[in-house]
Amino acid sequence: MPDAAPPSPAWIRLWPLLMLLAALALAWALGVQRSLSFEALAAQRAALLGLVAASPLLAVLGFIAVYVGVVALSLPGAVVLTLAGGFLFGPVWGAVAAVVGATLGACLLFLAARHALAETLARKAGPLLGRVRAGLARDGFWYLLSLRLLPVVPFWLVNLAPALAGMPFASFAAATLVGIIPATAVFAGIGAGLGQVFEAGGHPDLSVMFAPGILLPLLGLAVLSLLGVWWRRRRGA
Repeated sequence: MPDAAPPSPAWIRLWPLLMLLAALALAWALGVQRSLSFEALAAQRAALLGLVAASPLLAVLGFIAVYVGVVALSLPGAVVLTLAGGFLFGPVWGAVAAVVGATLGACLLFLAARHALAETLARKAGPLLGRVRAGLARDGFWYLLSLRLLPVVPFWLVNLAPALAGMPFASFAAATLVGIIPATAVFAGIGAGLGQVFEAGGHPDLSVMFAPGILLPLLGLAVLSLLGVWWRRRRGA
């Protein structure tokens, strides 16, 4: 057998992740996280609506770019951005823009982490990681889909863990895209009604996510995704 290829130099493997960490440090130093709040959205709503009215397409593209950066850097404020999308573009286009931005940002972080660390972990973990990789290759889409449908685990962690465990990129991207649609649609729908909330000087009622009419269907979808794993294994057996 030919000798295994030597590991890549550290700087080649780490540069994407180091760039994201540097951008994250810069964002915190500039106070970007303070702009990702409901108070900031309320204060800037007139200017933002003016930008949307003047150039709708550029506004949507700019919104997606901001969303990509927030998710890739794991900054807090994705929920506020989804509310803003519904407020600025309506429940449908706001949800579409948020799903696109969140998926692209998650994929960017996934690829950076895999490029930087997966090779090292694969050498150190040995047979255990090999079994995990095999399981993720077979059923990873369904496991990740259930986590996306019920966002009980921090979004950034669900972006990083599959990359480090060796999940195939196509499965990660597909499960992320499909899995975040229901909750994103709910938040964008709440955001579409923010006009009255702003006029009353209040805050959006995000507890609606825990209402039985919303939480139970999401739970049902998550259970169905896990049933997909069971069915595939049953057929394989």
